[in-house]
Amino acid sequence: MTESGLFEVMFSTRSMRRLRPDPVPDEVIYKILDAGIRAASGGNTQHWRFVVVTDPQIKRQIHQVYQKGWNEVQAMYQNRPAPPHMEGGKFRRLLDAASYLAEHLAEVPVLLFACLKERPMPPQLAAKLARLSGSSIYPAVQNMLLACRAFGLGATLTTVCSLYEDEIKAVLNLPHDVSTYALLPIGYPQGKFGPVQRMAVEEVTCVDGWGTAFTKPK
Repeated sequence: MTESGLFEVMFSTRSMRRLRPDPVPDEVIYKILDAGIRAASGGNTQHWRFVVVTDPQIKRQIHQVYQKGWNEVQAMYQNRPAPPHMEGGKFRRLLDAASYLAEHLAEVPVLLFACLKERPMPPQLAAKLARLSGSSIYPAVQNMLLACRAFGLGATLTTVCSLYEDEIKAVLNLPHDVSTYALLPIGYPQGKFGPVQRMAVEEVTCVDGWGTAFTKPK
């Protein structure tokens, strides 16, 4: 892929939550997973594990767990104002799309779970490193999201199922030492891809320490 093609994909990979039920070819899902495992992995342990769900009955069970989690998340956002950088109407549309996904999750053709196998570590380091565990799975997730975009597929990263981790582990028959870190609902989007709107680099970046602004080169 050329540099321009790479940046075009990154700059237009939006969270797509309204997905069509049309099936996604197995060979495409394989390539998406193959892109995922090209990511960096802490210590090159490659302890990531993935579960691809297409069975309608299992998807319905996942949907039930997801709906429970979404009810909690939705209540949390019910009276929350839009972030300062986002117009109120756009924020409401985001929540509407998230609600749509929660209502129609079982209709999404592919539900891809990104999981991580626990790494044995000394007890004195376990608490310190717990919050860093995601560094060994989220790069793979981002690779897969970009691969979805390259194939014209919509997807989003959601962690709602993990609010009921024990229940979702039972549905997926996961071993005790494997935990879910993300769910990627994957399908052909109802809408269109477009530019991703973000705060400017100089608004979120400092130089050599907090408080020294990074300015855009001229």
